[in-house]
Amino acid sequence: MALVLDTGPLYAALDRRDADHQACRQMIKEAEEVLVVPSPVLVEVDYWVRKWLHPGVLVALLDDIAEGAYVVEDLLPHDYRRVRELCDRYADADVGFVDAAVLAIVERLNELKLATLDRRHFSLLRPRHVDALRLLPE
Repeated sequence: MALVLDTGPLYAALDRRDADHQACRQMIKEAEEVLVVPSPVLVEVDYWVRKWLHPGVLVALLDDIAEGAYVVEDLLPHDYRRVRELCDRYADADVGFVDAAVLAIVERLNELKLATLDRRHFSLLRPRHVDALRLLPE
């Protein structure tokens, strides 16, 4: 089992000023599963860290990844078909590449939950393997 992290919780755990900082930091700290970060999420986290925080925050996150605190999950060739399908199906809902990639990885890993603050998109998206994902933090 793994806990897949979307951009929101990972960023919030890094930004002490974020309203969701405590909940996200605690969720990550107390997770007993492997913490999985889809590789596209890192690009978004980098953007927000550079916009609102200090580049050293990203360096510290990369150190954590290198030390094994997080596992970065790359998209596989067949995941891109699913990402394309999701981007097309939910185009009117403004579902973009990163959200679709996160869902594709959640599906491939057969996970029942997702750490995300993006309730709008992930409540709408329908995974293939379950009726709905459990969205954390609750």
